[in-house]
Amino acid sequence: MKLILGSGSPRRKELLAQIGLVADDIRTPDIDEDPQGAELPRPYVQRMAREKVLAVPRADGEVVLCADTTVALGRRILGKPADEKEAAQFLLSMAGRRHRVITAIAVAAGDHIWEADVTTTVKMKRLSDVELNSYLASGDWRGKAGGYGIQGPAGAFIPWIQGSYSAVMGLPVAETAALLAAAGYPVYGDRS
Repeated sequence: MKLILGSGSPRRKELLAQIGLVADDIRTPDIDEDPQGAELPRPYVQRMAREKVLAVPRADGEVVLCADTTVALGRRILGKPADEKEAAQFLLSMAGRRHRVITAIAVAAGDHIWEADVTTTVKMKRLSDVELNSYLASGDWRGKAGGYGIQGPAGAFIPWIQGSYSAVMGLPVAETAALLAAAGYPVYGDRS
Protein backbone atom coordinates (compact mmCIF):
# COMPACT_ATOMS: atom_id res chain seq x y z
CA MET A 1 0.00 0.00 0.00
CA LYS A 2 1.37 3.43 -0.97
CA LEU A 3 0.85 6.67 0.92
CA ILE A 4 0.14 9.74 -1.21
CA LEU A 5 0.34 13.14 0.45
CA GLY A 6 -1.98 15.63 -1.21
CA SER A 7 -0.03 18.64 -0.01
CA GLY A 8 3.16 20.48 -0.88
CA SER A 9 3.50 21.72 2.70
CA PRO A 10 6.94 20.98 4.17
CA ARG A 11 5.38 21.14 7.65
CA ARG A 12 2.99 18.30 6.84
CA LYS A 13 5.87 16.18 5.57
CA GLU A 14 7.77 16.87 8.81
CA LEU A 15 4.76 15.99 10.96
CA LEU A 16 4.27 12.71 9.10
CA ALA A 17 7.95 11.95 9.65
CA GLN A 18 7.45 12.47 13.40
CA ILE A 19 5.26 9.35 13.41
CA GLY A 20 7.66 7.46 11.15
CA LEU A 21 5.79 7.95 7.88
CA VAL A 22 7.19 9.08 4.55
CA ALA A 23 4.87 9.65 1.62
CA ASP A 24 5.58 7.56 -1.45
CA ASP A 25 4.48 10.47 -3.62
CA ILE A 26 3.27 14.06 -3.30
CA ARG A 27 0.37 15.14 -5.49
CA THR A 28 -0.82 18.67 -4.86
CA PRO A 29 -4.52 19.11 -5.64
CA ASP A 30 -5.58 22.04 -7.80
CA ILE A 31 -8.85 23.35 -6.35
CA ASP A 32 -10.48 26.70 -5.67
CA GLU A 33 -9.77 27.44 -1.99
CA ASP A 34 -11.97 30.52 -1.68
CA PRO A 35 -14.65 30.37 1.03
CA GLN A 36 -18.23 30.32 -0.25
CA GLY A 37 -20.50 33.21 0.72
CA ALA A 38 -21.05 33.24 4.46
CA GLU A 39 -19.29 29.89 4.99
CA LEU A 40 -18.18 29.33 8.57
CA PRO A 41 -14.61 28.27 9.43
CA ARG A 42 -15.20 24.63 10.45
CA PRO A 43 -17.45 23.68 7.51
CA TYR A 44 -15.00 25.51 5.25
CA VAL A 45 -11.94 23.46 6.27
CA GLN A 46 -13.98 20.25 6.22
CA ARG A 47 -15.06 21.02 2.65
CA MET A 48 -11.50 21.94 1.63
CA ALA A 49 -10.00 18.70 2.98
CA ARG A 50 -12.71 16.64 1.27
CA GLU A 51 -12.39 18.50 -2.06
CA LYS A 52 -8.61 18.13 -1.95
CA VAL A 53 -8.74 14.38 -1.33
CA LEU A 54 -11.27 13.95 -4.14
CA ALA A 55 -9.09 16.01 -6.52
CA VAL A 56 -5.99 13.86 -6.04
CA PRO A 57 -5.86 10.95 -8.51
CA ARG A 58 -5.24 7.59 -6.88
CA ALA A 59 -4.77 4.06 -8.08
CA ASP A 60 -5.65 0.78 -6.39
CA GLY A 61 -3.44 0.26 -3.37
CA GLU A 62 -2.92 3.97 -2.78
CA VAL A 63 -4.08 5.91 0.28
CA VAL A 64 -4.37 9.67 -0.15
CA LEU A 65 -4.02 12.05 2.79
CA CYS A 66 -5.09 15.71 2.52
CA ALA A 67 -5.57 18.43 5.10
CA ASP A 68 -6.60 22.04 5.37
CA THR A 69 -5.98 24.53 8.16
CA THR A 70 -7.59 27.87 8.83
CA VAL A 71 -7.54 30.44 11.58
CA ALA A 72 -10.92 31.53 12.89
CA LEU A 73 -11.53 34.76 14.73
CA GLY A 74 -15.12 34.34 15.79
CA ARG A 75 -17.00 33.48 12.59
CA ARG A 76 -14.34 35.10 10.39
CA ILE A 77 -11.93 32.98 8.34
CA LEU A 78 -8.36 34.29 8.33
CA GLY A 79 -6.75 32.48 5.42
CA LYS A 80 -3.34 33.02 3.91
CA PRO A 81 -2.71 36.77 3.70
CA ALA A 82 -2.37 38.18 0.18
CA ASP A 83 0.32 40.66 1.21
CA GLU A 84 2.17 42.18 4.16
CA LYS A 85 -0.62 44.69 4.83
CA GLU A 86 -3.21 41.93 5.18
CA ALA A 87 -0.81 39.90 7.36
CA ALA A 88 -0.48 42.93 9.67
CA GLN A 89 -4.28 43.29 9.82
CA PHE A 90 -4.68 39.62 10.72
CA LEU A 91 -2.01 39.74 13.43
CA LEU A 92 -3.34 42.95 14.97
CA SER A 93 -6.88 41.53 15.01
CA MET A 94 -5.65 38.46 16.94
CA ALA A 95 -3.23 40.27 19.25
CA GLY A 96 -4.30 40.15 22.90
CA ARG A 97 -7.15 37.75 22.08
CA ARG A 98 -7.93 34.09 21.67
CA HIS A 99 -8.65 32.57 18.29
CA ARG A 100 -9.22 29.07 16.97
CA VAL A 101 -7.07 27.09 14.58
CA ILE A 102 -9.08 24.42 12.81
CA THR A 103 -7.47 21.63 10.81
CA ALA A 104 -9.53 19.11 8.87
CA ILE A 105 -8.04 15.92 7.46
CA ALA A 106 -9.38 13.53 4.87
CA VAL A 107 -8.02 10.11 3.92
CA ALA A 108 -9.23 8.26 0.83
CA ALA A 109 -8.66 4.63 -0.12
CA GLY A 110 -10.74 2.60 -2.50
CA ASP A 111 -14.30 3.96 -2.46
CA HIS A 112 -14.12 5.31 1.10
CA ILE A 113 -13.20 8.62 2.71
CA TRP A 114 -12.39 8.98 6.40
CA GLU A 115 -12.56 12.47 7.87
CA ALA A 116 -11.79 14.28 11.10
CA ASP A 117 -11.18 17.80 12.26
CA VAL A 118 -9.43 19.29 15.26
CA THR A 119 -10.00 22.69 16.83
CA THR A 120 -7.31 24.26 19.00
CA THR A 121 -7.77 27.49 20.94
CA VAL A 122 -4.75 29.78 20.76
CA LYS A 123 -4.00 32.97 22.66
CA MET A 124 -1.78 35.56 21.03
CA LYS A 125 -0.19 38.21 23.23
CA ARG A 126 -0.47 41.91 22.53
CA LEU A 127 2.14 42.90 19.96
CA SER A 128 4.35 45.95 20.14
CA ASP A 129 5.10 47.85 16.94
CA VAL A 130 8.67 46.51 17.07
CA GLU A 131 7.47 42.90 17.40
CA LEU A 132 4.92 43.26 14.61
CA ASN A 133 7.26 45.01 12.18
CA SER A 134 10.13 42.64 12.90
CA TYR A 135 7.89 39.64 12.27
CA LEU A 136 6.49 41.10 9.06
CA ALA A 137 10.02 41.83 7.83
CA SER A 138 10.98 38.18 8.44
CA GLY A 139 8.52 37.08 5.74
CA ASP A 140 7.51 34.11 7.90
CA TRP A 141 3.84 35.11 7.49
CA ARG A 142 3.82 34.15 3.80
CA GLY A 143 1.69 31.15 2.90
CA LYS A 144 0.40 30.63 6.44
CA ALA A 145 -3.21 30.71 7.58
CA GLY A 146 -3.77 33.74 9.78
CA GLY A 147 -0.36 35.07 8.77
CA TYR A 148 1.67 33.11 11.30
CA GLY A 149 3.24 29.75 12.00
CA ILE A 150 3.44 28.65 15.62
CA GLN A 151 6.61 26.66 14.90
CA GLY A 152 8.51 29.74 13.71
CA PRO A 153 9.34 33.18 15.12
CA ALA A 154 5.64 33.86 15.87
CA GLY A 155 5.80 31.10 18.48
CA ALA A 156 7.13 33.83 20.79
CA PHE A 157 3.72 35.54 20.49
CA ILE A 158 1.77 32.50 21.72
CA PRO A 159 1.81 32.13 25.53
CA TRP A 160 -1.00 29.56 25.66
CA ILE A 161 -2.83 26.94 23.60
CA GLN A 162 -5.56 24.46 24.44
CA GLY A 163 -5.59 21.52 22.07
CA SER A 164 -3.24 20.02 19.52
CA TYR A 165 0.07 21.75 18.76
CA SER A 166 0.57 19.63 15.64
CA ALA A 167 -2.89 20.62 14.38
CA VAL A 168 -1.90 24.29 14.66
CA MET A 169 1.15 23.43 12.55
CA GLY A 170 -1.15 21.90 9.93
CA LEU A 171 -1.59 18.18 10.65
CA PRO A 172 -2.93 16.66 13.88
CA VAL A 173 -0.70 13.60 14.12
CA ALA A 174 -2.85 11.49 16.50
CA GLU A 175 -5.96 11.89 14.37
CA THR A 176 -3.99 11.40 11.16
CA ALA A 177 -2.53 8.12 12.41
CA ALA A 178 -6.01 6.94 13.44
CA LEU A 179 -7.54 7.76 10.03
CA LEU A 180 -4.69 6.12 8.13
CA ALA A 181 -5.03 2.99 10.27
CA ALA A 182 -8.81 2.98 9.68
CA ALA A 183 -8.11 3.12 5.94
CA GLY A 184 -5.90 0.04 6.24
CA TYR A 185 -2.55 1.80 5.96
CA PRO A 186 0.06 0.16 8.21
CA VAL A 187 0.92 3.12 10.44
CA TYR A 188 2.70 0.89 12.91
CA GLY A 189 4.79 -2.14 12.09
CA ASP A 190 5.88 -3.54 8.74
CA ARG A 191 5.12 -1.40 5.68
CA SER A 192 7.05 -3.49 3.16
